[in-house]
Amino acid sequence: MSGEILSLVMFAVACGVLLLGFPVAFSLAGTGLVFALIGNSMGVFDMPLLGSLPSRYFGVMTNELYVAIPLFVFMGVMLERARIAEKLLTTMGLLFGTMRAGLGISVVLVGMLLAASTGIVGATVVTMGLLSLPAMQKAGYSPRLSTGVICASGTLGQIIPPSIVLVLLGDILQGAYAEAQRSLGNWAPEPVSVIDLFAGAFIPGMLLVGLYICWIIIQAFIDPKSAPPLVTDKRPEGLWGEVLRALIPPGLLIVAVLGSILTGIATPTESAAFGGVGAVILAAFYRRLSWAVLRHVTRQTVQISAMVFVILLGASVFSLVFRGLGGDHLVEELLHNLPGGVFSAMLVVMLLMFVMGFFLDFIEIVFVVVPIVGPILLKMDIDPVWLGVMIAINLQTSFLTPPFGFALFYLRGVAPAAIKTWDIYRGIVPFVLIQVLGLGLVAAFPALATWLPDVLFK
Repeated sequence: MSGEILSLVMFAVACGVLLLGFPVAFSLAGTGLVFALIGNSMGVFDMPLLGSLPSRYFGVMTNELYVAIPLFVFMGVMLERARIAEKLLTTMGLLFGTMRAGLGISVVLVGMLLAASTGIVGATVVTMGLLSLPAMQKAGYSPRLSTGVICASGTLGQIIPPSIVLVLLGDILQGAYAEAQRSLGNWAPEPVSVIDLFAGAFIPGMLLVGLYICWIIIQAFIDPKSAPPLVTDKRPEGLWGEVLRALIPPGLLIVAVLGSILTGIATPTESAAFGGVGAVILAAFYRRLSWAVLRHVTRQTVQISAMVFVILLGASVFSLVFRGLGGDHLVEELLHNLPGGVFSAMLVVMLLMFVMGFFLDFIEIVFVVVPIVGPILLKMDIDPVWLGVMIAINLQTSFLTPPFGFALFYLRGVAPAAIKTWDIYRGIVPFVLIQVLGLGLVAAFPALATWLPDVLFK
C-alpha cells in the first residue's frame, strides 16, 4: 500500500473515531501517531518528521494572534452573564411586538448583536432558547418557526466578527497563502490577515441577517397563525428610552471593538483585550458583577480556550503525518484533474466540508481540512479573503444540519418537553436552505466578500 492511499485510510479512520465520541484532540493525535508507525513499518513515512512538532507547538504558544481567542471568549461569557440578551430581547420584543412576525425579527436582531459582541455559538443559542422560546410559545408562534429562528440566529456568531472561527481561519489561511505563493515563485506576497477576514465577512453576515428576516416575514404572510403579533395594543410610553438604554452600552462596545480593528487603530488581540475590559464595565453597569460571576467567567474562559488549543495541537500531529504520507499531493492531483478547473475544485471542497459538517465540529474541520486544501486552492489564483468567507459560511451551516448540528443539541437541551426534536429538525430546514442560498450568492458575487477589505485597506 502506498503512502498516499494510507493517508486516505487515516483520514477515514480519524472521522470514524470522532463519530464514536472519543475526545477530539486525542483522536486526531492518536490516529496520526498510529498511522505514522504503520507508515514507518511499510517504508512510506519518515519518523524524524515528528521532530518538527516541538517547533510547531512553540510557534502556537508565541503567536500573538491566538491571544485574542481567550480574550474574545472572556468578553462573550462576561456579556452573557451580564444578561445583555435578556434586556435586549425584552425591549426589542416590545418595539416590534405590535407587528406580525415582530418577535421573530427581534430574535434575529438580538442574535446579530450577540454575535457581534460574543462570537460564541453555544452560549448564544442557549441564552436565546431560555429567553425567547417561552416568549414565542406564549405569543402563539409555531414550534417549527420559533426553534428554527433561534438556532439560525444563534449561529450568526460564526460569521459576524469578532468570530473565533474567523480568527482561526485567518491564521491558517495566512500560512496557506504564503505557502501557495512561494510554490508559485512569489517570495514576497501581500499578507492576508484576520483583519481582512473580519472586513470580508461583515457584508455576508448582514446578508444572512436580511435573508432570515425576509423568510420570517414571508412565513408570517403565508401562515399568519405561525407568527402572530406579541401585543395588540399600542407600545408603552417611554419605550424608546428603554430601547436606547438597552442598545447603547453594548452597541458602543461593539463599535469600539470592531471599529478599532477595521480602521487599523488596534490589532485583533488589542481590541479583544479592550473588549474584555469593556465587558467587565458593562457587567458592573448592569449590576451583575461579583466575585462569583468573575470566577464563573474565568473558569468558562479557561475551559473553552483549553479545548480549542488542545485540538489545535492534536490536529498538528494529524496534518503532519497526513502530509508525510503524501496525502496532500494526492488531494492536489485530484483537485487539479477535475473537469471544470477552479469551479469544480471549489465545489468539491465546499461539498466535502458541508457533508463533514453533518458529523464533525467546526474546529475539527478548520484544523484538519483547511490546512490540506487551502494551499492547493490558493495556487489556483483564488482570492484568500473570498475563500475564507466561503468556508466560514459553510462551517456556520454545519451547526444547523441534522443529525449532529450542535445548535440543535444546544436548543434541545434547554427546550421544554412540549417542543419535540422533530419540530426542531423540521424548523431548521428553511434556514439551512437560506444558508445555501447565501453561500451561492457569495460564490456568484465575490465582491460581497472582497469589496469592503479593498475599500478599507487597499
